[in-house]
Amino acid sequence: EEEEEEKPPADCVAAVVSSFVRRLNGLHRFLLSLGTGTFRRVHLVKEKTAKHFFALKVMSIPHVIRLKQEQHVHSEKSVLKEVSHPFLIRLFWMWHDEHFLYMLMEYVPSGELFSYLTTGLFYSAEIICAIEYLHSKEIVYRDLKPENILLDRDGHIKLTVFGFAKKLVDRTWTLCGTPEYLAPEVIQSKGHGRAVDWWALGILIFEMLSGFPPFFDDNLFGIYQKILAGKIDFPRHLDFHVKASDVKRHRKLKVQHISPPIVPKIAGDGDTSNFETYPKNDWDTAAPVPQKDLEIFRNWVVCACLNI
Repeated sequence: EEEEEEKPPADCVAAVVSSFVRRLNGLHRFLLSLGTGTFRRVHLVKEKTAKHFFALKVMSIPHVIRLKQEQHVHSEKSVLKEVSHPFLIRLFWMWHDEHFLYMLMEYVPSGELFSYLTTGLFYSAEIICAIEYLHSKEIVYRDLKPENILLDRDGHIKLTVFGFAKKLVDRTWTLCGTPEYLAPEVIQSKGHGRAVDWWALGILIFEMLSGFPPFFDDNLFGIYQKILAGKIDFPRHLDFHVKASDVKRHRKLKVQHISPPIVPKIAGDGDTSNFETYPKNDWDTAAPVPQKDLEIFRNWVVCACLNI
C-alpha cells in the first residue's frame, strides 16, 4: 500500500496566505533568505500560529521585465499549477503587488543536491522518475543541474525552478538552459524536444560520478565547441555496469520507501543550517511598477491552496 507524502493542511496554507495578504507589503524585509538570483529571492516564512514552514519566492517585477524574463516566470507558474509529484516542488499560492511577484511553495530544508554530488546513482534514479512524470504531461524541463535539485528532510529530491519548463507537443527553438548542460540541437537551433532533458541527465550523472562536467571550458564558445564535437574523456574509476534504470524499475522508489544514501541532519522543521547566508538587497527602496507593466502579470493572482 502506497504511503501518502505528508502535506500541510489546507487551513494551514490559508492561514499563512491570509497573514501574507494583510502584511505582505513589508513582510519580505523581515524574512530569512534561503537563496538569491538576479531577479528573485527565496525566504523562509511561517505564520505565527501555523505549524508548517514555507518557502516564499519573491521576484522583482522591474528586474523581471528588464531581463526579459516575463515568459519564463509565466511558464514556471503554469507548469507548477499543473504538476503534482513527490519529486517536484509544490506550489500553494501566488500573488503580486506593485513591486513583486510572490510564489508560496513548500520548504525543502536539506539544501541543494550540489552539496551531495558524490552519491549520484540513487539521486539520478529519482530524477528519472521526476523527468518521466513531466514528459507524461508533455512538459520539457530544460534546466536540469545540481543547483535546481533540493533534498527534503528525508533525503529525497525535489526538482525546483521551472522558469525554462514548457508545455511541448513537438519542438521548440528557444536557446535556454545552462551552457554545460545544453544538447547539441539546442546550440545549433535545429529545434529540440523533450530529449534534451535526457541529454542533461547524462551530463548530470557524469558530473555526479566524476566531480566535473564532461564538456568544460573557460569560455562559452569553447563549451559549445566541445559539446558539438561530442568527445568525452571518461575517468578510469567510473563503473558503467550499474544502470540507473535498474534502480528506477523498483516501484517502491517512487513512493519513497527506499532509504536515501544521505539523510541530512535537520534540527527542526524551520532549520536553515543547510543553506548559505545571503546579504540583504535594496529592493525595499524600489519605486512602484507602472500600471502598464503590471498588466503583463494580470493573471498572476490565483486563489490559495494549489496542490493541496
